[in-house]
Amino acid sequence: MQNQKTNKKRFDFSNWLFLFPCLGLLILCAGWPLIRTVFFSFTNASLDNLNHADFVGISNFISLARDQDWWKAVLNTFVIAGISVPLETFFGMIVALILHTNFRGRGLMRAIVLIPWTIPTIVSARMWAWMLNDSYGIINELLLQASLIKTPVPWIASHFLSIVSIIIVEVWKTTPYMALLLLAGLQSMPQDCFEAAEVDGVPLRRRFTSIILPMMKPTIIVAVIFRTLDAVRIFDLVYVLSSGNNSNATMSVFARRHLVDYADVGFGSAAATALLFFVAFLGVLYISFNHRKLQKMD
Repeated sequence: MQNQKTNKKRFDFSNWLFLFPCLGLLILCAGWPLIRTVFFSFTNASLDNLNHADFVGISNFISLARDQDWWKAVLNTFVIAGISVPLETFFGMIVALILHTNFRGRGLMRAIVLIPWTIPTIVSARMWAWMLNDSYGIINELLLQASLIKTPVPWIASHFLSIVSIIIVEVWKTTPYMALLLLAGLQSMPQDCFEAAEVDGVPLRRRFTSIILPMMKPTIIVAVIFRTLDAVRIFDLVYVLSSGNNSNATMSVFARRHLVDYADVGFGSAAATALLFFVAFLGVLYISFNHRKLQKMD
């Protein structure tokens, strides 16, 4: 009995020994910058006095709470995330169901579907910025030729249309990611259920609502959590499409503007820390809300 405990301790120690390089690298690359950001959020630091900043308490957070531009950025962030994530889940499920069926060229189709997701966000954002341009963009040209519009639409210049454009591009780019996650969930399900339902002549709609959807709920919940947390942190797509426009800024763009453009490290770090707490709060809320459901399904 004592030998078993000793072996178990040695085994646990060896696991931690193997994990230590990865954990050390993670702490070095993510933990230290995070600690520095939180520290600077309580100071009046700027780019020219990082080593001589004074402690100002929560004054940066008070100023942030009174900043109307910050709350516009919060609203923009949650509008983009609240619309894009459900759309990505809906279209991702359709794509996953199609790719799950057996047809000729399925492997090639899976590779083609993943292309938008594999393109770097900066590249796809610049590509869509050119396509949506009101002077030479191909989107307006196609709509004009189809007689759907009479004059070019300023997709990026208008606040409302720019938010719509950001959501469209975000859905286009990230739907393959959702489809990949949902496809993995479909393939892990027991195929006997599908075969039995097909033999019994159960309609496709009934099979989806009664078999596929209930068994896919854990996968859908995890996929939505990952995408929501990622969508709340959206930066590069918004920054490129809107060119840093203040009215279309998200929380990440707002924090970057104050950190880099205004060189106000203290206030910008407070915005970044607030974003961190928003993401952490959403993660805890999602997990707590769905914890009982996941336990029942297990």
